[in-house]
Amino acid sequence: MNRRDAYRLICRIAETSFADIVNGAGFNDDYARIFLKDGSFLEVWLYRNGSLMERYAFHWERTSVDGKIFRHDNMPHAKWGRVETFPKHFHQGAEWNVVESHIPEEPLSAAEYFLNFARIKLRKGEA
Repeated sequence: MNRRDAYRLICRIAETSFADIVNGAGFNDDYARIFLKDGSFLEVWLYRNGSLMERYAFHWERTSVDGKIFRHDNMPHAKWGRVETFPKHFHQGAEWNVVESHIPEEPLSAAEYFLNFARIKLRKGEA
C-alpha cells in the first residue's frame, strides 16, 4: 500500500468508525488531516519503507482549543533517548512532556489507536 492509499483509508476509518468525534477528513501527498468536532484536528505523516512505517507522526493539534498537543512519533531526537521505547515516543500534552509510545507499527492500526485515544480524552473532558 502506498502512502496516498494509506491516507485515503485512514480518512475513511476516521469518518466512518469515529463519526461521533470527527467532522471530516482529507489528505494530499504529504499528510492526512482529520477535523474533530471540538475544533481541533489530527494530522498523520507517514514515511514508508515497505509495509512498515519507517518514520511517522500522529499529531493532535489542540493549541487553539486548550494549548495542548499530543503526538506519537519516531524521530530519533537524542534528547528523548531516555525513553524506554526510543526512538518511539509520545508528546503528552506538550512538546517537552515526553513518555513511552506504544502505538502500533502498522499505519491503519496506529490511526485507530490514536483516534480511540482522542475519543476517550474527549468523552472524559480531559483533552
